[in-house]
Amino acid sequence: MSAPLDLDAAADFAVFADHLNFTRAAEALHLSQPALHAKVKKLEGELGVPLYRKRGRALELTDAGRELARLGRDLRTQARDLLETLRGGARREPITLAAGEGSFLYLLGDPIRRYLRRPPAPLRLLTRDRDGALLAVREGVAGLGVSALDVLPEDLECDLLGRFPQLLVCPQGHPLAARRQVRLRDLEGQALVVPPPDRPHRQSLARALLAAGISWQPAVEAQGWELALHFVRLGVGLAVVSGICRPGRGLVARPLPELPATSYYAFCRRGLPPGSPVRALRQAIAESRAPA
Repeated sequence: MSAPLDLDAAADFAVFADHLNFTRAAEALHLSQPALHAKVKKLEGELGVPLYRKRGRALELTDAGRELARLGRDLRTQARDLLETLRGGARREPITLAAGEGSFLYLLGDPIRRYLRRPPAPLRLLTRDRDGALLAVREGVAGLGVSALDVLPEDLECDLLGRFPQLLVCPQGHPLAARRQVRLRDLEGQALVVPPPDRPHRQSLARALLAAGISWQPAVEAQGWELALHFVRLGVGLAVVSGICRPGRGLVARPLPELPATSYYAFCRRGLPPGSPVRALRQAIAESRAPA
């Protein structure tokens, strides 16, 4: 019969996973570096798989290491919650919300203010893109995530916050600003402010323009809606953005009905206990959802 997993070591491994540095993790755990290294090596021996590997001068987790780190984070959170409940004190450990820059700027301001009026737990914010927010929630780094999703992940609970049309943003003096709505053919030959090639929005826009036979050129690559709008204000080019954006003075936004609406969701792991502070934050965000 195999030996049971050392849960204390698994919880400590989660701290190592957060730092990916034995010295800093050992300091956070108030252990010596050799003691922490021995714990990790013992875990690898018990599980029979490597938990991390070297890539150049840095360390990275293996798939098994990411799974163990998620378990370790859950163990640490549950232990803290139990102790705080038994002691009858306020929760000191923060819950973490992971979302993109656009979500924080345009969707989450009011819900965060509402939550902070009477927070059941301190709130920590992480700026992450869609893939980063999903990964943070799955690995237990964040309790809740918010992002635009094309496909709902089966392993997470998701709340629709709103569906927003895609908009073409142009300066007020641009010829397309006089239109009530814009067609893809109107973008023929235009210089566009776009995200980098590996971003989902850039890829979906490029596919739509290619399918419509539209030729275009990137004026500049910009990461984040605010930077894209800034370049439009400068006259560098036009931008296609999510309808959550508020272009502001000097710019005009026109719907692009040929492009699909963007759906934003709040998501968390399944099976949260009824009293989890994540549920309170999730409710504050869901109450501010836009009409679908």
